[in-house]
Amino acid sequence: MIPDILSHGQYETVYNFLSLVIASQLFTAVFLVIALPRILPRYRQAITVAIVVCGIAAYHYFRIFDSFKAAFVTDAVGGTGDYSQAVGAGFNEGYRYVDWLLTVPLLLVELVAVLALARSVQSALLRRLVPAAALMIILGYPGEISGDNGLRGLFGLLSTIPFAYILFVLFVQLSKSLDQQPTGVRRILSQLRFLLLLSWGVYPIAYLLPLLNISGADAWVFKQVGYSVADILAKAVYAVIIYQVARIKSFDDDPAFARDELSRDEVATRS
Repeated sequence: MIPDILSHGQYETVYNFLSLVIASQLFTAVFLVIALPRILPRYRQAITVAIVVCGIAAYHYFRIFDSFKAAFVTDAVGGTGDYSQAVGAGFNEGYRYVDWLLTVPLLLVELVAVLALARSVQSALLRRLVPAAALMIILGYPGEISGDNGLRGLFGLLSTIPFAYILFVLFVQLSKSLDQQPTGVRRILSQLRFLLLLSWGVYPIAYLLPLLNISGADAWVFKQVGYSVADILAKAVYAVIIYQVARIKSFDDDPAFARDELSRDEVATRS
């Protein structure tokens, strides 16, 4: 539940983390737009999707940021006192779920796109991953907004089913496709799956806090910080790694392109 009162320190913590996410998503998207010509065209779809993901996240975090500022106010001089919930305004948690509903399936599209597999293989993977990702978010939302721990636990359990299926596809089915990738990117792509697992693992921990009888302002602040850090890892950091993979694959596919992009020492090392 949203707390009635936040201390000055709690308010500043949430405020600064929301600001950090906005900057991370926005300028990652700017970097990727500028860097797009530095990979071969066949890999630009993955980076274009990454730009869209970061743009969507930046937009929604602007909305979350504005909602947070409107929801908590103080009469203290210099804003140094406690912040209480404003009359007639509330903090909208729904913005996060709208963001996740759009971006989580696209994160999986990024990963599949950068592999540049045969079209039939790509389509088969996406038909499995995208609906499961959307279903995972849709099932989690009723529990997030419910004040009933039983209902929260039920929908949390239901949303775990598509989550487990996504992990199965990523770590079992996708492993077969990794064998077809250049040696230089296999390890990165394998670690990328663990980054998704790590960052996505923060969400259920924050989701389960009320079920563990961890509540109050500190728990709510912890949840906001956890969601913010997870979104930076799962979108901005993830996008930069996808870009790195696209660069390596571009160099492996086209030595002439590699010579134009790399320093002489790097070209000599690759030779």
